[in-house]
Amino acid sequence: MTDDTVQDLQESLPEILRIRREKLDKLRADSRDPYTVTKFERTAYSREIIDDFETREGQTFVLAGRIMARRGMGKAMFADLADDRGKIQLYVRRDDVDERDFEDFKRGDIGDIVGVEGFAFRTKMGEISIHCKSIKLLSKSLRPLPEKYHGMSDRELKYRMRYVDLIADPETRRVFETRSAFIRHVRRYLDNLGFLEVETPVLSSISGGATARPFITHHNSLDLSMYLRIALELHLKRLVVGGIERVYEIGRIFRNEGMDTRHNPEFTMVEWYQAYADYHVMMDEAEELISTAAQSILGTYNVTWQGEEIDLSPPWKRQTMAEAVLEHTGIDFMGFTSTDDAVRAAKSIGVSMPDGKEPSWGGLLYECFDQRVEEKLIQPVFITDHPIEVSPLAKRKPSDPRLTERAEGFICRNEICNLFSELNDPIDQRERFQRQADLRAGGDVEAGMMDEDYLTALEYGLPPTGGIGIGIDRVVMLLTGRDSIRDVLLFPTMRPVE
Repeated sequence: MTDDTVQDLQESLPEILRIRREKLDKLRADSRDPYTVTKFERTAYSREIIDDFETREGQTFVLAGRIMARRGMGKAMFADLADDRGKIQLYVRRDDVDERDFEDFKRGDIGDIVGVEGFAFRTKMGEISIHCKSIKLLSKSLRPLPEKYHGMSDRELKYRMRYVDLIADPETRRVFETRSAFIRHVRRYLDNLGFLEVETPVLSSISGGATARPFITHHNSLDLSMYLRIALELHLKRLVVGGIERVYEIGRIFRNEGMDTRHNPEFTMVEWYQAYADYHVMMDEAEELISTAAQSILGTYNVTWQGEEIDLSPPWKRQTMAEAVLEHTGIDFMGFTSTDDAVRAAKSIGVSMPDGKEPSWGGLLYECFDQRVEEKLIQPVFITDHPIEVSPLAKRKPSDPRLTERAEGFICRNEICNLFSELNDPIDQRERFQRQADLRAGGDVEAGMMDEDYLTALEYGLPPTGGIGIGIDRVVMLLTGRDSIRDVLLFPTMRPVE
């Protein structure tokens, strides 16, 4: 790039950006280019000094971080230095540091990254600070940060420029610290129960394990269309067949569906499978995992989410889907003797089957729940005994073959987890896969596919097994009181800016 080209670019920039680049040009002209610094060794972080000031007062430390505020313009200046652990005030006096370094700092900007050496003291105003004996510019900020007291008020901009959001808003960082803490909690909980963590393929030649529209890609060397996984389930159950009786995975899932406050095309789930357990055991474990996470991370069972006060203390309510529909709509599906009865009852409350789907007793039970009941579930509850039509991987209830040993956990109108007594009859599983394949052939892009390898695995023998999937993002939303999934994803999917 020629000097003329650089000058043309500089002149085309807004004034505030041009001024910062001119400051960088002057530094470079004085052979003080901050970008040439390759390493800076620090001896302490801000939070360590503040938390243990009584024993650290007067000691000398080396710190590094970003300048977040500046005060004073004469021979002495104050500044706020933010690092990975917090924030601390700097006191920089011309007579105490190198003269050129002081001038660099004086001409510097909010957002610049500096390294300092100095001793800890308390100002006359009582603020713990670092009296700098040296200060070096380590990286120049060429763009201004958001205004101090308002941060990034544009929520879409927060999602698109998460790096700026993290700098400007400490609350954003706390959300993701909570997310990390919850994932650590999940691992500790399952590891302590003797589960083995594994990794399974993201790409597969078959889409299965859930009812969802997949993303499709192409493997060039194999000349093969492949699908990004929509669930972790089928590979994990293969491992149970192989003798790993307690297995789990925390993994990214991809579903080519709509986006809203509860859905992102890629999200994170934990799934675990336990041989010789059923869906009652899975409910116990899910309840314990989430309630202990709240107690461990937040110090309380009580959280506020979407304007509701939620009590996560165990035990959680358990109710069959038919009982929930009866409670909230007055319709008793267990009393019907024909599909026609179910159709008439559903129509009486304005519920019908989605276009293209044949009405059935189980399908209408599910639609009544989905359209009229789910929105009323506030406190934690497990909705059990789902109809077989919507549960292709769950074991039938021995007492009623129309239903399955499946449950979903709901909190504040949101599905938090999905769990089963896993179907281990390969003949029944083949029939259900075939029904899904027929639906897919008829145009249902969310229906599953025939998975011959999984059926082969079942024929070797899957022990009675309980399985569960929990949405990590939904639980983090609950623990942090966030209303949108985008708030708990560092880089949510966004429409490209033209």
